[in-house]
Amino acid sequence: MTIHSYRKRGYMLEINPKYSDGSFEDKLNVIDGRWIDVETGLFIDITAVRPMKEKAKKGWVASKDKHEEKVRDLFPLRDSLFEGLPVKIPYNYAKLLSQEYGNAALTKTEYSGHKFNTTSMEWQKNGNIPESLPEEERDDDADPDDMD
Repeated sequence: MTIHSYRKRGYMLEINPKYSDGSFEDKLNVIDGRWIDVETGLFIDITAVRPMKEKAKKGWVASKDKHEEKVRDLFPLRDSLFEGLPVKIPYNYAKLLSQEYGNAALTKTEYSGHKFNTTSMEWQKNGNIPESLPEEERDDDADPDDMD
């Protein structure tokens, strides 16, 4: 495996040897690739979509885990940011996220000891950065145990 460096961090791109097999039969090989942060172990799964072969599903694509999407919900891709870096996201991302995870995925602002900061548009550990401070007064490296 090759380790790729970006901004002094190591990442590994792992590609499933069966990525080109588009059948639904092999349930153990539905992820086509994985982008892995080698320091933290966090990863992003990569799944390819392929045109549906059924005539009734024209304009639809599917991944090997049988997720089916309308092409017009995916394309044209929109520009966005992920951890400060430019990325492309599906055109109708809100609909896709609601379908997959429920409406709370778009409205819930607290989860697993974190809170979504609507000013910086980032998830932060609870207590790390008070929501009420203007951005220029925030200390991103503040120790939550030192805050009163």
